[in-house]
Amino acid sequence: MAYAASAPARSSLRSSERTRRAALDLGLFLAVLAVLWAAWEAFKAIGEATGLRVGQFEVNDRTLPHLHDVVGILFEPSRRNGPLLIGVLWDAALFTAKEAAVGFVLGALFGFALGAVLAHSGLLQRGFLPYIVASQTIPILAVAPMVVVWVNPRLPEGLKDWGAVSVIAAYLTFFPVTINTLRGLTSVDPRALELMRSYAAGSWRVLWKLRVPAALPFIFAALKIAAPASVVGAIIGELPASIQSGLGGAILNFNQYYISAPTRLWATNLIAALLGISFFLVVLLAERLVVRRAPEHVA
Repeated sequence: MAYAASAPARSSLRSSERTRRAALDLGLFLAVLAVLWAAWEAFKAIGEATGLRVGQFEVNDRTLPHLHDVVGILFEPSRRNGPLLIGVLWDAALFTAKEAAVGFVLGALFGFALGAVLAHSGLLQRGFLPYIVASQTIPILAVAPMVVVWVNPRLPEGLKDWGAVSVIAAYLTFFPVTINTLRGLTSVDPRALELMRSYAAGSWRVLWKLRVPAALPFIFAALKIAAPASVVGAIIGELPASIQSGLGGAILNFNQYYISAPTRLWATNLIAALLGISFFLVVLLAERLVVRRAPEHVA
């Protein structure tokens, strides 16, 4: 009876603690944002007052606009009598998010499968791992046009162009997932592995009952790296694919008018950064839901 009575109290205490920590994290985030904003404006003010120049970089409204101007331009028309810039960039962000999400899922699944295969064979590790690492030494700007040329003709009509961009996003996603999955699956306690084998557990059961739960922290660490990278890959991939509907097209468009309207390009970069942060937060939320329910965390 005492246990039953104390269980709701413990649950309420944990909920209160989570709320307090969330409020603390939000306050810390806002405080750091305020400090960075103040530092930006202070550097700009000092640079303009002293005529600061670093090489070809000169502090002025074109190279370093006020942050409130960057935010304010979002709520102005994107062109004469046109929609607000934030509406245009919202649509572009949704388009890029679709490409990045598909690429992220494809890259994560492929990376996990590849890591699982390598974890079961030292010979395959020695044979393939150097080439997997070498694949990431090629600049993405060099890979993207080739992927578009190779993949586009093989896609159905509804997937043309943006489907190739998703492949580019997957290319940036799979590597950290592969490496961390391999590291996580091989980090299992040897005593637990021997215990599973003593019960005549097959490789498949060992994988899902022992190796994967132990590897979850490693896998989610990789996913948190890969999620923003998939957004970067999607934006870069839109350029050789000549896609104008996403953030890559918006960046290319506003780059042409940077001299006369630099805040539009800065605002586009801000939305792209927020999209990458959103992907990161989704993975962070999934980690808190999944890892907390993993077998080793269940009492």
